[in-house]
Amino acid sequence: MERKLLVKVLKYILIVVIVLIFFFPIYWTLTMAFKPIQEWTSAGGTIFWVPNKPTLENFVSLFQKKVSVVSPLTETALRPIINSVIVSVTGTGIAMVIGTLAAYGISRHGSGGNLPFMLLGLRMIPLAAIIVPIMILWAFLGFIDTAYGLFILYGLATLPFAVLLMKTFFDEIPRELDEAAIVDGYSNWGAFTKFILPLAKGGMASTALFCFILNWSDFILALVLTDKNWPTIPVHLDKLQSGYIGRLYGPKAAFAIIAVIPPVVFGIIIQKYLVRGLTFGAIKK
Repeated sequence: MERKLLVKVLKYILIVVIVLIFFFPIYWTLTMAFKPIQEWTSAGGTIFWVPNKPTLENFVSLFQKKVSVVSPLTETALRPIINSVIVSVTGTGIAMVIGTLAAYGISRHGSGGNLPFMLLGLRMIPLAAIIVPIMILWAFLGFIDTAYGLFILYGLATLPFAVLLMKTFFDEIPRELDEAAIVDGYSNWGAFTKFILPLAKGGMASTALFCFILNWSDFILALVLTDKNWPTIPVHLDKLQSGYIGRLYGPKAAFAIIAVIPPVVFGIIIQKYLVRGLTFGAIKK
């Protein structure tokens, strides 16, 4: 009995330790965002675990054009936020439209054979191995530092995931629904748009959220292929440093909190579509 109690206590202690380890970066970022410059720099030699004098200075400095110790950049964070929204949403839309159509064709008609796994295999190639050829090609086409140059790549980069994920959702929808719609006089396209797509809303929502997060958090493509006109949030976040005090951890933490908001809001908006499976198995074989 004592041995079982000891094992149970140790198990809960281990769980608490793991939770603390995983949540500590989140806590540190949240507290860092509200610390004044004297508390997030190492000049004082003291670690402040909680802000002694909470301030919104780090958030305000992100949207100031004047050059100062806390805000050494001449551009504000507003443009990178708008750029990230545009290229991430557009890239996700491209991946979802092409990926959904391709996944339906593969699921229902067997088109492409092992195409989903081949596409996923291409996605497994390290980006660092192909970034130089992409940069040369994009420079030749005049796509460097443009919105379309970035969201085309985002759409292509997340397309394999969209095809593979949507195929699994379409596979779970009974084929009898397509056949019944066609018998009722609908075309293949009509059966797809009127019956199959509404049933696949949950899969589309979760796939879109996954692709959006990948595009939203991309750094290397945006770093290499953008300059002054189309920097995204990760690129601007990397620029938050000063020759006087080094990396601006306070503004970085504040910007990180702002950057998390759009994916969270997107997830909240589509959460009612994330619960799927209510209609799966409606037709029993």
